[in-house]
Amino acid sequence: MQTSHDPKGLIRESYRIEGISDGECRSILIDWALSLPADTNQHAALEALIAQYGAEANDHPMTALLRAGLATASAPARRRRRRREV
Repeated sequence: MQTSHDPKGLIRESYRIEGISDGECRSILIDWALSLPADTNQHAALEALIAQYGAEANDHPMTALLRAGLATASAPARRRRRRREV
């Protein structure tokens, strides 16, 4: 069953793959992020996915990546200043 937070069911399927590697999870997570509509709140989507899948699979590599993504999504964006040429 797809949800609004996992429109293609990619995250759900990653939890079903026996022996999935960290690298495979990273690839799936990137595909998931690229498939989200532009107006999606990624922070809220990650929280929902962790609540839905991570609670029962705390040691799964996807759970670790979702949590890392949540920490990254929570970090404030840094502004880059343009250097003036002298």
